[in-house]
Amino acid sequence: MNRFPIATTLFSGLLIGLCVTATAVAQPPTEDEYYKLTDLQIPEGELLEVGAVQLMSDGRLAAATRRGEIWMIDDPLADEVPAKNFHRFAHGLHEPLGLTEKEGWLYVTQRPDVSRLRDTDGDGRADEFEVVADGWGITGDYHEYAFGSKFDANGDIWVTLCLTGSFSSKALYRGWCVRVTPDGKTVPTTSGIRSPGGMGSNLAGDIFYTDNQGPWNGTCHLKQLIPGKFVGHPGGFEWYEQAEDVLGKRPQEPESNTRSLDQARKIPEFEVPVVMFPYNKMGKSASGVTCDTSGGKFGPFAGQMFVSDQSASTVMRVYLEKVQGHYQGVCFPFRKGFGSGNVATEITSDGSMFVGGTNRGWGSAGRDPGSLQRLNWTGKVPFEILEMRAAKDGFDLQFTEPVDPETAGNVDSYKMETYTYIYQSSYGSPEVDHTTPKILSATVADDGKTVHLKIDGLQEGHVHELHSDGVKSAAGNPLLHPEAYYTLNYRVQ
Repeated sequence: MNRFPIATTLFSGLLIGLCVTATAVAQPPTEDEYYKLTDLQIPEGELLEVGAVQLMSDGRLAAATRRGEIWMIDDPLADEVPAKNFHRFAHGLHEPLGLTEKEGWLYVTQRPDVSRLRDTDGDGRADEFEVVADGWGITGDYHEYAFGSKFDANGDIWVTLCLTGSFSSKALYRGWCVRVTPDGKTVPTTSGIRSPGGMGSNLAGDIFYTDNQGPWNGTCHLKQLIPGKFVGHPGGFEWYEQAEDVLGKRPQEPESNTRSLDQARKIPEFEVPVVMFPYNKMGKSASGVTCDTSGGKFGPFAGQMFVSDQSASTVMRVYLEKVQGHYQGVCFPFRKGFGSGNVATEITSDGSMFVGGTNRGWGSAGRDPGSLQRLNWTGKVPFEILEMRAAKDGFDLQFTEPVDPETAGNVDSYKMETYTYIYQSSYGSPEVDHTTPKILSATVADDGKTVHLKIDGLQEGHVHELHSDGVKSAAGNPLLHPEAYYTLNYRVQ
């Protein structure tokens, strides 16, 4: 016999009520709801450490691996891509890190050259190989990677050549970007490169690359490659003697233990980083670069750029604008949870992002030694900061959805700090020169999607780290990613 029937009934009712309340609480949105990852099933016994991909004109996907192979994958856009769809197309290459297609040829950027190959007898394997250009040197040092771009509007392939080790250039044009022209000439283009991780263009066709933390790089960067410019690392300056007829005399030597923007004001050739990726907060090894040219098939970020990180196994989103004639912009978290260390990253015209990776012994958040995955938009629009633009007195934030005017118009919904990195010959840098700007007002525009933040204390040459945790959408949803990191090199006039 139950001695406490009323108490038991009340307690049971309380538990039921708590359970109902708990299940009724809305769970915060997750990245999976908006962007779905699909594994391409690598054949058993094969290790594909993918460093470059190219969607071919016949619908196959070409994937180049660190181990010198190229695989062709049939029907890569299918809901499931089984291992039987993988076919080895070529092998014996030297760490290829660039693929692009033209007139039936697959062009490959590898350590010693740009080559092209094709299958002439239709058996699915390359049987014709030609060296297109090899106008740079190699010593055999493990660090001497060569990353290649897609064809630009002139038909050139841009190649970023990693230094010999972190500090020096022991072979011709190591630490440079060169262009390979359609007739096979190697044209020295931009000096100052340290350790590239990937290349890509924006909608306008301007070429960018990622450089990694180390000497003269306080953190990882996205930088623009402009003919005649210097992008930060003087280790390859000796090769100006060979390039003088194209680029003129070598720039002034930069001073160590300074700030990059200060040096750019003294060295006319110096083009500072477009985006600084805060170390650890946004990864530790920036890599592949791609642009969404799908016209909205990849979601609400059409025209924006995406950058992978090898160490964190993530993809970041980047919005760029021009201020005083220079690109600068903001990076946002976008998608985590990839299988290996992301390197190859490419958005195709159908709205698929292919991401290939390796941990290569460096390690990565993704535990697989190699991977090849596809990311697709589910059709649901995430509540995000779509754009963060510099203004004379602050920043303009544009959101993907209408905002709740009460929270978006409240300065307490936002927090900001700034910092930069030491420009120095020694390895890396901590965050330095911290400031805390004051957000004076937050004004919601009539369109319901734009907020102007009036800010006292903007700092040129600093990352402006913004947290918008208090902002809600008109539907009551929090931001999927409330963090934004804007590199403010130049003020709006």
